[in-house]
Amino acid sequence: MNVLLNTIPLENWLSTSSLPLVIAGPCSAESEEQVMQTAGELAKIPMVRVFRAGLWKPRTRPGEFEGVGDKGLKWLVRVKQETGLLVTTEVASPFHVEKALTSGIDMVWLGARTVVNPFSVQEIGEALKGSDIPVLVKNPLNPDLTTWMGALERINRNGIRKLAAIHRGFSYYKHSPYRNDPMWEIPIELKRLCPELPVIVDPSHICGNYDLLLPISQRAIDLEMNGLMIESHIRPQEALTDRQQQITPDRLAGLLGRLILRNPVGNDEFQNQLEKLRSEIDKIDQQLIDIITQRMAIVDQIGTYKKENKITILQLKRWNQIFRERLESGLEHGLSRDFIMKLLEAVHEESIQRQINVMNKKD
Repeated sequence: MNVLLNTIPLENWLSTSSLPLVIAGPCSAESEEQVMQTAGELAKIPMVRVFRAGLWKPRTRPGEFEGVGDKGLKWLVRVKQETGLLVTTEVASPFHVEKALTSGIDMVWLGARTVVNPFSVQEIGEALKGSDIPVLVKNPLNPDLTTWMGALERINRNGIRKLAAIHRGFSYYKHSPYRNDPMWEIPIELKRLCPELPVIVDPSHICGNYDLLLPISQRAIDLEMNGLMIESHIRPQEALTDRQQQITPDRLAGLLGRLILRNPVGNDEFQNQLEKLRSEIDKIDQQLIDIITQRMAIVDQIGTYKKENKITILQLKRWNQIFRERLESGLEHGLSRDFIMKLLEAVHEESIQRQINVMNKKD
C-alpha cells in the first residue's frame, strides 16, 4: 500500500515532550455540572492533557440520548478557561465542524461510524480546510485498514497536518472478551506504513467495561502507541451512555499510576545484544521463506499432477488431516492455537490459489 501523509509530529503541536498523551472525559456531556466536576478532577491528574466529551452522539436507534448538542460547546470552553486542559469533541458533519471551530475547541475527532463513509469524511475535510486544528481519526467499525487510511488521507489532503489516528478496536463476529477486538496487527501495520503518524489507543471502546482497561492500556504503551483516550465520568453509574466502560477520575489516576512506561531503546550493551538476537531472527526468517518457497514448488507439482489426471483441487480429507496434525504439533511446541490456525489457513489459501493458477494455465 502506497501511503504518503504530510503530518507534524505530535510533540510539536502539543508543545510538550511529555508522552504518552492522555485524553480523558465522559462519553457524553450531559450537564454543565457533570462536565465541570469531571474536568476539575481530571485536571488534577498530571498525565491528562486533553478533556474529551461527546456533544453530538450518533445513536443506533432514534429516541436514545443523542447528546446535548451546541449548548455543550460553552461548557467545553469553560473547561478550557478554568482548568487549562485542552478540549476535544467528535464531529460528524460540516455543521459540527463550523460550530467547533467558531467556539474555540482545540481539537476534534471523527468517529468510527463516520469514517466508514468517504462522502462524509470528504465533506468534513473540506469544512476543516484552512484551519490549524488537530484532527483525530478513529478506525472504522470493521477491520479494514484501507478505509482507515483513506479517511486519514482525505483529511490530510485538505491541509490538516496535525493529524493522529485513534485505535478503538473492531467489531468481531467471534466470541471475544472485548466489546471491540483490539486486533493489534492492524494499528501496528498502520504505524509501519506511516511511522510519523501518532496512534492513540481508546481502551474504553476496546474493552467495553472497566475491568480490562489496565491490561489494554499497558499493551498500548508496550507497543509504543502514542497515547490513550479513556472515558471518565464523575458518576459513571449515572451516565446516560456507555456507563459500563467509564471510570471515575480517581480510578483513572490509579490506573495511570500503575502503568509501566518503558524506554524505546537501552544502553550500548543492551543494544548490541539485541542486534545479535535480531540478526539470528533475520537468518531464521530467510530460512522460513526458503522453506515456504520449496513447499509451494511442490504444491505446483501437485497442481500439475491433478490437472493431468482430472482430479479436483480441494481434498477435504487431506486438509483436515494436515490441520489436525499440524495444530497438535504446534501446541506441543508451545505455539498458540490462534497463531497456528492463522498460519495454516494462510498456507492453505496460498496453496489452493497456486493450484487454481496451474489448472487455469493453458498448455
